Amino acid sequence: MMSFHVQLLSRLIDVNQYPLVKLVIENNVTEEEYSELFQLLQMLESKYLLQKEEGFLDFTSLLIHFAGMLTEKLEPNETIYALEREGYFPQLIKEFITLLERGIAIKGK
Repeated sequence: MMSFHVQLLSRLIDVNQYPLVKLVIENNVTEEEYSELFQLLQMLESKYLLQKEEGFLDFTSLLIHFAGMLTEKLEPNETIYALEREGYFPQLIKEFITLLERGIAIKGK
């Protein structure tokens, strides 16, 4: 019964405005997994800013780390674009998208 209500509510979500929320609901991501996603992103953003300050130009290792640590329930590329559309971690996500558009291939588990 609860699942049915969640499905109905998910139809009300503006997919263009909240694509990450939609992914979380559709893929049954738990609260713990959702929290872990944001902890991962905070850690990667800290590393990104530090590496950028130190003059690093290639951040592929951070993208690979993200893909490797992301819950199996979410597809990395789709999640990155959803994060971008919702405005989360803009510098880090922009860098990830630049890498993806240059052809860096990442795959989910």
